[in-house]
Amino acid sequence: MNGGWFLWLVLFWAVFLVGSFAIGGFFMFRKFFKKLPKEDGKSDMDWEEHYVSETQHLWDNDQKHLLEDLVSPVPELFRDVARQKIAGKIGELALKEHAEKITEDLVIRGYIQATPKRDHKFLKKKLNENNVDIAPYQHLF
Repeated sequence: MNGGWFLWLVLFWAVFLVGSFAIGGFFMFRKFFKKLPKEDGKSDMDWEEHYVSETQHLWDNDQKHLLEDLVSPVPELFRDVARQKIAGKIGELALKEHAEKITEDLVIRGYIQATPKRDHKFLKKKLNENNVDIAPYQHLF
């Protein structure tokens, strides 16, 4: 009877470790797969970095602050990754449209397109908090 609690502790610890390793492995492999080169020789992360570096001079402080405000609901642990992904999508749109500068419209469209569909309700809430009319962007949801 005295050793029963110890066995439960060991069992809990084993389940906890296996669960932690599984979660960590999932995120490691996600990042690993994003780094794998595609048919064109560049990975998704390489393209994100390319779009950000090519459009860095087009950003002004207002749009940078807007992007920071939009990614603020993302947990701090994942915020840098989210910011990079969204900025990459905004840069891609800016280059495709030959934009002379990053506008609020580009930031919002890139934000919507870079955000997974499961997070669109949070995205709409954040846009409403910023008094952004989402009607012109409804087709992107």
